Amino acid sequence: MSLVIVGDTLLDRDVNGSVRRVAPDAPAPVLDEEHVSERPGGAGLAALLAAQSGEEVALVTALADDAGGARLSELLTEAGVRVYALPLPGSTPEKVRLRADGQVLLRLDRGGEPQPPGEAAEAVLELLRGAKAILVSDYGRGVARHPALRRALGETKAPIVWDPHPNGPQPVPNARLVTPNLAEVRKLSGDAGGGSTLAAAQRGGQALRQHWRAGAVVVTCGPDGAVLCHSGQTPLVVPAPAVADGDTCGAGDRFAATAALALAQGALVSEAVQQAVEAASTYVAAGGVSAALAPPAEPVEQAPERIGAEEVGKLAAEVRARGGTVVATGGCFDLLHVGHLATLRAARKLGDCLIVCLNSDDSVRGLKGPERPLNSQNDRSRLLAALDCVDAVVVFDEATPEAVLTWLRPDVWVKGGDYDSVPESELVERWGGQTVFVPYLDGRSTTRTIAAAQAAPTRR
Repeated sequence: MSLVIVGDTLLDRDVNGSVRRVAPDAPAPVLDEEHVSERPGGAGLAALLAAQSGEEVALVTALADDAGGARLSELLTEAGVRVYALPLPGSTPEKVRLRADGQVLLRLDRGGEPQPPGEAAEAVLELLRGAKAILVSDYGRGVARHPALRRALGETKAPIVWDPHPNGPQPVPNARLVTPNLAEVRKLSGDAGGGSTLAAAQRGGQALRQHWRAGAVVVTCGPDGAVLCHSGQTPLVVPAPAVADGDTCGAGDRFAATAALALAQGALVSEAVQQAVEAASTYVAAGGVSAALAPPAEPVEQAPERIGAEEVGKLAAEVRARGGTVVATGGCFDLLHVGHLATLRAARKLGDCLIVCLNSDDSVRGLKGPERPLNSQNDRSRLLAALDCVDAVVVFDEATPEAVLTWLRPDVWVKGGDYDSVPESELVERWGGQTVFVPYLDGRSTTRTIAAAQAAPTRR
């Protein structure tokens, strides 16, 4: 198993709605409920976030034999987390948040005082022995105090990341990395000293590292990043890549889970911390837990490629119906290069759509010889249609585009500035159209590109 997470799991329920009035019988806002969302909290949230990495994740937790416990098991299993549940006396702990406009108005906690979980099965202990890495996500409700689990954690060879809680036990000795936040460091170390965030984090982190006999302690400091305290006297400060306002719920779980996954893959502690800071910062900036656990968005249907005479005709009709100007240009476009791009972009600025009249494969062979084109008309059409400056493509078989121009009747016919004259000019004038040149980038051509490629020495 790549990662095993040990800790307390809660059921988080968000009741979202709108506040439009105050209760007539009390000075309290009235929340009109609109929708309710449920998710695992505590160690369960850490497991869900870790499972998003695609790695195998197992969760050792305690679940009550009630509707809340069944719901947690369902949510975790659906996310791909393997659940190893110890019996939990009493009821499932719940956190219910009443929210309006993204703000928490009130939090209601259910579940009463924590009860010690029941016995751990041998399968649970065997799981801990075979883990690549272990994350202890302690929420102070008793799982991290379980004697059999602590013995197994003390004996494992896997790197342990311990996310502590002020109401929980201290980490087992020789934990690879302990991840308290700055407020927890102050409380756990009893450090009421002043100074900067860096000074407080370094002072408290080093004291706790020695007290816990941990390999390293990283103090998370929110928008200030993290301070890694290790055996040396000089800490490693990892700043947050960007400061973002947002919902920080679950940011610590994202941090700890990322660090544990990195250690499972053989990263150094310093590398794991850097990855964790990056992941937690991105998590908050993206919208926090609601965004992280949102179902995947439906794929946006791409607009169909406008290729072919029928599509070109529809486009031209649409543009003319709204009084727009139809612009067209033509060519082989065998190897698309920057000279082509300059011409196409300049042409597109002359009207409300740009239609490319493309020589077919047979047409190109007649003009350029039997070794051309290098790319088929289907590939050339799709490449042109994918450009933001091209609205549609039509392929013609003749040596010149006169036939397609006759039925398309563009308002403006564009050629690159490397031509002295344009044979189609007289034809275009018949319906009141105009022929123009646009600037051409000298020295760029398909023929020169092919010649340069053929002259280049072959490397072995």
